[in-house]
Formats: sequence, C-alpha cells, structure tokens
Amino acid sequence: MKFFFPHILIFLQVFFSAIYFAQGPVKVEIMNEGEKWQLIREGKPYYIKGAGGSVYMDQMVAYGANSLRTWGAERAGEILDEAQKHGLTVMLGLWVQHERHGFDYDNKNKVQKQLNDFREIVLKYKDHPALLLWGVGNEVDLNYANTKVWDAINDIAKMIHELDPNHPTSTVTAGLDSVEVALINKKAPHIDIYGINTYADINYVKDNIRKFGWNGPYMITEWGPTGHWESPTTEWGFSIEATSSQKLKIYQERFDKFIYSDQEKCLGSYAFLWGQKQEYTNSWYGLFTAKGEPTETLDALHYCWKREIPFMKAPSVDSLLIDGKNVSQSVYLKPGEMYEASIKAFCNSCDKIKYDWSVRQESSDLKTGGDVESEPDELIGIIKKRNQYAVRLKAPESEGAYRLFVSVKGNDKVAYANFPFYVLPRNPSEKQKQFVKFKTQTLDSFYGEVEGK
Repeated sequence: MKFFFPHILIFLQVFFSAIYFAQGPVKVEIMNEGEKWQLIREGKPYYIKGAGGSVYMDQMVAYGANSLRTWGAERAGEILDEAQKHGLTVMLGLWVQHERHGFDYDNKNKVQKQLNDFREIVLKYKDHPALLLWGVGNEVDLNYANTKVWDAINDIAKMIHELDPNHPTSTVTAGLDSVEVALINKKAPHIDIYGINTYADINYVKDNIRKFGWNGPYMITEWGPTGHWESPTTEWGFSIEATSSQKLKIYQERFDKFIYSDQEKCLGSYAFLWGQKQEYTNSWYGLFTAKGEPTETLDALHYCWKREIPFMKAPSVDSLLIDGKNVSQSVYLKPGEMYEASIKAFCNSCDKIKYDWSVRQESSDLKTGGDVESEPDELIGIIKKRNQYAVRLKAPESEGAYRLFVSVKGNDKVAYANFPFYVLPRNPSEKQKQFVKFKTQTLDSFYGEVEGK
C-alpha cells in the first residue's frame, strides 16, 4: 500500500483536473456603459477582491477574497485546480522577460521563442474554469530603455485573443507614468486592462489614469504598505518600516479612498503579498509570517473585503523604544553596552500574548523590482530577557547598521514592529565623533569625551 500511495495521489490529481476542464471555460467579458466599466463573469458583475500569491487559499476565502494573482505560469495547473476547489479565480501571469535581467528585445529569435512558449501555456490553460484573465508581463518598464518590449507584449496579447475568446488581457507597470500609458496605447492595442503596481503613490492613480489618456478599465495589481524606497530613513540611510498597526490603517485607507472609490474605471485589486518574503526586511510586505501566521494587517483586508470587523482581532503595537527613544530619532549605540528595549502592545480579546525578540544586521542583499533577496541571520546572545514587554539589548561588537525585531502573538495572529539602530566604532576617529555630535542630539558626549577635548 505504501508503494502505491504516490501513484494514487497522481491519479486523483489528474482525475480532478479532468473534471475541472470538463466543465469548460467560464466566459469573462469587459462591459462598459458610458463611463462605467465592469468585469462580467458568467453573465454577472465581478469585482476583484484579490491577493497576490497562491498560498493559504483557505484563508483567502475566510478573509473574503475571491481571486488571486500569479506573476508567472510555474505550477499553473496546480494553482488553477486548487483555486477552483476554493471557489477562487486566477489572474494567470505570463512572465515576460525583463531587459534589466539581460533580455534583448532586438533579438528576434528570442522574442519569437518567448511568444511560442506562451502560446503553449495559453493552449494548455485557456479553458480552465478558474481562469479569470491573463497578466501579460509585470513591470517590464522597470529600468528599461528598449520600447520594443511593448510590441512583444502586444503580439502576446493578440495571440491570446486569437486562441482564447473567453478571457481578457492585461499588462502591469511599475507605478503609473504618462510615457508608459502613451506607449501601451500606441504599441499594445490588444491589452484590455491596465494593471498598476503602486504603493504610496496610489492616491494619484484615480486622477492620473484619466489625465494620461487611458480610456479603458484598470486594476490595482499590487498595493499595500508604503514602499521601502519611499519611506523615511535613518541618518545612516536605512528605511524605517511602519508597524503592523500602522500598516493596518494604511491598507484600509488606501482601499476605501483610492481603490473602491473608483467604481467607474477600477475593476478591483490584488493586495500584496499573500505570503511572506525577504524584501528589504522579512516583514515589510508579507501578510503572513514565515511560519504562515496571519499578521495584524490582514484584519484590514478582512474589513475591506467583507465590510465587517473581525470577531477575533490581532494584537496591536503602540510603540517600540530603545533606550527610551523612538525609531525616528536615529539611535546610536556603543559596542558591547547594554540597553533597554521596550514595546507597548495590547490585545483586549486575547487570552494570552507571547513576545518574540531578535536582532539582525541590516540586509546587504538589496534588489529592485521584488527580485529574490537573502535574509540576514539572527544574531545570537544579543537579547537578554527582562520581562514580556522589555528586554536587555546588548549592542553588537562590530560597527554597523542593525535592526531589532519584535512580534506580538495572540489569537493565532501576529503584530510586529522593528527598530533600526547603528553601532558606533569602538575606537572612533575625531571625524567620526564630530559627525555623530553634529547629526544627532541623542548623545551628550561620545564615549565619555566632552566637546573640545
């Protein structure tokens, strides 16, 4: 029996896939009456309440989502089948290669091969009932120069229209720019829906999509917290991350004011990221922890999608301090010295709260466009526990930028905050001393030396 078990699983997967495909495609159309655009699925209006990612689909449904987005077609069959089981639809991504990754859009053979590869994918999955629409490329405009990429995207979208009359096409840009809108209007007329990845600039989209001349419908295909590239920074140049409680307010405000409010042209959105990843930090964009625990920010999406406050809310974070100072004060520490770190958090509905603390060096593996980054290792022996709400923090011995992380767990959910700090050199030069005295008022003196000595 043990020998045959894997074969039974394969048989069942093929069996259920056959059932799904036997249902045939579900027709999705774009309709407009005057200025109002709507997505119509199975003859009914369909507003996208979506998430970017393909994990934890049971929780997607529980929180009120109806759709998910992928960036590429890896595991497409498995994802589509699983989505169908959960009653979810899929914006299936076709990963159009990026110039910034070395792809040459002057190479006709490579461009043709890419088109041929996508043709096979479209033929394979176009009739799956969970398919909602095609995502032809993601942020190909990031750090690029060769606008022939839009010709290639149009050829892919045209091919899709020829093979699949039941699902619309979209393409996604990094933010919203008048130049890209003009290029897509001119070079890619087979794109039906404009997709926009946007964070702090989301408040400009509603007006600019009209101002820049896009006359069709659009979606917000990535949105969430303020991006690390647009956040305030410490004096030594590292971005300050919002707490989960601050992000909760940001998600809710951005959905209500800048997504749901545009009922004329916006067909819905995909929140980022349904899962967890290391991007600048290990918590900046993920709606879950690395262990798969829901974070406080998901309570905002629960409200956005269901229009109700969750019964069992996550804990909340009010403040995180080091040596009595807040994160905006650019805190410098002496190597090897002990400091107190404290957090103020609460959860009225929690029976029990658990606190986890850790310190890591700031990441040196910083990428652009969501490319894969490695996570710095946790430093051992740095945290000395004092009580639940406060710890003794031993500053690392080596000079450099570090970050203190704390998570607050209750009701099977996690709130979090982090605090960047800088460890000074053990034997500072006069120039370094004067720099610190000039840049911050948090130190009365530097290593016991008074001014003028």
